[in-house]
Amino acid sequence: MTEDRSPQTKKDPAVDRRRLPLNALRAFEAVAHHGSFTAAAAALNISQSALSRHVIGLEESIGRKLFERGHKATTLTDAGRSLAAGIGKGFDRIEQALKEVCAPEEQRQRKLRINLPPSFAMKLTVPLLTDFRRSFPEVLLEVSTPYGVPDSEFDVAVVYARPAVDEWITDLLWEERPTILCHPDLVRGGISDLASFIAANEIIHVKIVDMEPYLTWQRFLVQNGLGGVSVARGVTFDSASLGVQYALSGQGLVLADPALFREEIESGRLVAPVTAHYYEGFGYYLKTDAEGLVDPLIAGFRSWIISRFSNRMVNDGEKPALRIVSGTEGV
Repeated sequence: MTEDRSPQTKKDPAVDRRRLPLNALRAFEAVAHHGSFTAAAAALNISQSALSRHVIGLEESIGRKLFERGHKATTLTDAGRSLAAGIGKGFDRIEQALKEVCAPEEQRQRKLRINLPPSFAMKLTVPLLTDFRRSFPEVLLEVSTPYGVPDSEFDVAVVYARPAVDEWITDLLWEERPTILCHPDLVRGGISDLASFIAANEIIHVKIVDMEPYLTWQRFLVQNGLGGVSVARGVTFDSASLGVQYALSGQGLVLADPALFREEIESGRLVAPVTAHYYEGFGYYLKTDAEGLVDPLIAGFRSWIISRFSNRMVNDGEKPALRIVSGTEGV
């Protein structure tokens, strides 16, 4: 009889679903969350020695060091950070699924956690989410508006950023091309020279994460061939909405996206007096966890909001039909 020498696939117990070390993963997640073995043990109501054994056993089973243990601090290694991100999302989904299953029938609701930039949320959230709620009243929407990079507690997020490659599924909603917006009183006599107009008025800056406040205005000047104008002055706000609100009081010039403040422009409370604009790749991008797209609700919301903005950029006509797709349809 011929010996079978075909290669055999050996499954690693650490990644075999039948042998997942759930207690060890729960212990690891608690230490990663609290940054302390003592605090994690207290939170899980187990002894610190038992918790340490779980973590050490997990490290041995996967062959990776997960924590740097110091006298004053416990920090995650690169492998630990990667594992913590995945484990946290996994436990969040398990917790959410259990809540939905255990809730009384009349109280069962799907929850969709959405992060939005402040100005985007203030100007567009009501009409957008009203449309969504009208078709899906059973979905509980939880909206947060963090400044800068959104936190990890979301299903989908809109971010204001340049194009970037990361672990998220990223879809462009629209590119932003800011131009000067101001109160109509500031341009009653017309603008004969743009550089002189900018020099004669207060400058309103909108802070962008990881950028100097004056950089947007400086690049606007460069892109439009305007030299010899100082923009290192004025007032800085955390969001475009606050900057425009200040401009509406009759004070200063702000660089902002006219599409975002179309209502104020159409009503005559705000004007865009010049065609000059600034562009450097910034825009509003939808971020979705790739693993989350197996959820029909998340996949459906992604498809819907992309269609909504595709129509919005073309015209203000018929809105796309709202639907929740099954599986990963529309990915």
